[in-house]
Amino acid sequence: MSDIHAQIETMGRQARQASYRLSQLTAEEKNAILLAMASGLREATPAILEANAQDLEAGAAKGLSKAMLDRLRLDAKRVDAIAGGVEQVAALPDPVGSVMESWTRPNGMRLEQVRVPIGTIGIIYESRPNVTSDAAVLCLKAGNATILRGGSEAIHSNRAIAAALEAGGSGAGMPEHAIQLIPFTDRASVSALCAMDKWLDVIIPRGGRGLIETVVDQARMPVIKHYDGICHTYVDAAADLDMAVKICVDAKTQKPGVCNAMETLLVHTDVAEAFLIRLAGAMAEKNVELRGCERTQAIIECTAASDEDWVTEYLDLILSIKVVDSLEEAVDHINSHGSHHSDCIVSGDGEAAERFLRAVDSACVFHNVSTRFADGEEFGFGAEIGISTEKLHARGPMGLRELTSYQYRIRGEGQTKG
Repeated sequence: MSDIHAQIETMGRQARQASYRLSQLTAEEKNAILLAMASGLREATPAILEANAQDLEAGAAKGLSKAMLDRLRLDAKRVDAIAGGVEQVAALPDPVGSVMESWTRPNGMRLEQVRVPIGTIGIIYESRPNVTSDAAVLCLKAGNATILRGGSEAIHSNRAIAAALEAGGSGAGMPEHAIQLIPFTDRASVSALCAMDKWLDVIIPRGGRGLIETVVDQARMPVIKHYDGICHTYVDAAADLDMAVKICVDAKTQKPGVCNAMETLLVHTDVAEAFLIRLAGAMAEKNVELRGCERTQAIIECTAASDEDWVTEYLDLILSIKVVDSLEEAVDHINSHGSHHSDCIVSGDGEAAERFLRAVDSACVFHNVSTRFADGEEFGFGAEIGISTEKLHARGPMGLRELTSYQYRIRGEGQTKG
């Protein structure tokens, strides 16, 4: 066994033991730990910013883009916002211990289905340093031990944030090894973590398709993930066109580089000319490049859309457009070309909207609402650890409830089978 595998094996064993202790903590005890973590982050602000400066210097030397460097950059205000996020999690209702359902059998046995922690969660991510805190505190609130493996671009910042969380939490009773950050970024650490099915109950990758495919290929435990956010908006024949323009502009341009931004627009032929002429002007004001099917090109000026465009997550100010003859054609296109993330119908026809909502096989389906609302905070979850396009266990924005499993608790008075 390599040194890396041996170290991560030890971390896994320690996480498992920590998870048993975490599962016994009350909501009040966990909240006290979280508030102490927030204080620890604020107290460690100088050390966190010093570490972040190292990452920024290394990133600039590697040629990271200005956008990437901005995502990486921390200042006192951003560190305070990270700490504020921890306090928000502390204020959320604790799902652990809640009774999902209860019933009594004819023989008098009383049964309860109760939410319990998953146990140990591995999180592999290529994101901003705040993910270190967000992931750790959400898992802790749900009673789970966490092993974190961040990207190389933020390794110094991640170490400093993890150290601050540990220092704050341990002083308030956090079990040892409840939060562990893999301190190195060798690629072998991903493979090692994926092999720890004896110690990890689930693994959650957050990042590009390459990272997620690697985790899926190698993981020996369940993986909760989404590959792409190829989100659609379908403008129905019965759509309010003013509303449709507003929703489409928001879904594409409010923040184009995120997984819930619209990438493909489908328009019913009955309103295609009137709608697309209006939309083209609105999108031009936002500098959106339009790529359309032949029928779209006959109405507005745009470049030709290729087969590849229908399955591309642009994460940019680019939009593919297709004119369709029916709601059924729109649904078929979404189900066959989408990523099962978030899709919307704009329509004043309630019956048509319900058909769309039932037929589209995606984690989130919207009627007259921008896909940009596919978000844990917008759903009222307070926070999220990611968005899942899986169908088993968790689907859509993953908040605290999705970080729990359940247990059956059976109580009786001496009942036997004999």
